[in-house]
Amino acid sequence: MNVQKLDTFGGHRDGVYALEAGPTADSFFSAGGDGMVVRWQLDRPDLGSLVAQVPASVYALHYEQDRNRLWVGQNYEGLHLIDPANRVEVGSLKLTNAAIFDIKQYADTVFVALSDGVVVVLDAQQLAVRRHLKASDQSARCIAINPVERELAVGYSDHQVRIFDLNTLALKHTLSAHVNSVFTVAYTPDFQTLITGSRDARLKSWDAEQGYALRQEVVAHMFAINHVTFSPDGQLMATASMDKSIKIWDAQTLRLLKVVDRARHAGHGTSVNRLLWSAYQNMLLSASDDRTISVWQVGK
Repeated sequence: MNVQKLDTFGGHRDGVYALEAGPTADSFFSAGGDGMVVRWQLDRPDLGSLVAQVPASVYALHYEQDRNRLWVGQNYEGLHLIDPANRVEVGSLKLTNAAIFDIKQYADTVFVALSDGVVVVLDAQQLAVRRHLKASDQSARCIAINPVERELAVGYSDHQVRIFDLNTLALKHTLSAHVNSVFTVAYTPDFQTLITGSRDARLKSWDAEQGYALRQEVVAHMFAINHVTFSPDGQLMATASMDKSIKIWDAQTLRLLKVVDRARHAGHGTSVNRLLWSAYQNMLLSASDDRTISVWQVGK
């Protein structure tokens, strides 16, 4: 497997924690500790444009294509909805004074994971709170949605992954998944398997069709796994870690295919926090504490 670094996007003044696909295939958004929300073009790394500036760190972004709204989770304040084309705020919601770790949407329902252990369930059209899911006293860190099995997976800092019914929001399964905080959860593109990654540096796969029986466990990194994402064709998976590396895996077998690091590929010098695998020319993006976003071409 060949991995080539194509570009570096710089301009953030603090660590970059969030990446989100943009309204066009060749665009994306980033945000981080400096409160800046930036729109970029993949073919023009010199043309970043500031779409919003908020006074606190941003860990979570969500772009709503139908309404052309960018949801920005501002820590300790709540949600800002931005029209990225006109760079204006079109709505806001003072949810909480907790940190916002993840935002995911299914149909007209938005799920927001908070550091106080609550998952807030919102009506996207009305911008109104429907429910508060409180299943733990420790942080809700990450969310994944399975529209096939109609389930919602949430990873928590109490080491558990909890599976909720997407319609009734009833708790269906509690997985004693890891021995430390669960930082990332993602369903495979066929929605048959749930992948979880943790501060314990382990990657696990769970059978979503068989009551979440554990399929496989891999000691994947030296330090915490911050994020996992899949290639557009679903054949590959990438993990980002606090150990400064990105690793590429066979999505079916969890076989390690490539290590992308500073020594061999001019990778990041500090923690890699977030990934985004774009369908635009199969580019993999990585965001880091080093304040940059790197763009990688992954090929066989």
